[in-house]
Amino acid sequence: MKIAKNKMVKIHYTLKDTEGKQIDSSEGKEPLEYLHGTGNLITGLEDELEGKEPGDKFTVTIAPKDAYGEYDEQMVVEVPRAQFDSDAQIEVGMKFQAGTAGGPMIVTVKKVTDDTVTVDGNHELAGKTLVFDVEVKDVRDATEEELNPPSCGGDCGGCSGCGGDCSEDGEAGSSGCGCSAGGE
Repeated sequence: MKIAKNKMVKIHYTLKDTEGKQIDSSEGKEPLEYLHGTGNLITGLEDELEGKEPGDKFTVTIAPKDAYGEYDEQMVVEVPRAQFDSDAQIEVGMKFQAGTAGGPMIVTVKKVTDDTVTVDGNHELAGKTLVFDVEVKDVRDATEEELNPPSCGGDCGGCSGCGGDCSEDGEAGSSGCGCSAGGE
């Protein structure tokens, strides 16, 4: 069976930078499983997987525009230290979710002074050309449940739009979104 929209796909991959330094890999773990054609992978990798079959192995180089985008200096922002809890231990390299006009965003702390905290909203791989070694392990039709999963704020009664998963008991699932079943 070939990879196409709404197929469940399992792949093993190794992600490297252009110098060959390994960034991530599924080797030695379970293969990555995803629903194809729904934006669950970066565009460049999903496009390359289209039409492949179990057993296919390939290497693909993906430009930043088809991965995590170009690095955007405007996403580096200096925030007054007073906007954080006074007893918060903020350190360079920490990641946290920040509320922005465009919705919640994961940011990385780049610099901390007595008066300000500089945060970066770029993905850590933004601006980088990525090299993937991929092996397609399995392709199958997606089940109805996989095509229409429950979502927070929907059938489960969880939080509105947190993007996390909810378990059947209506509590916030393993995503750790921290919301309660009542949408609080």
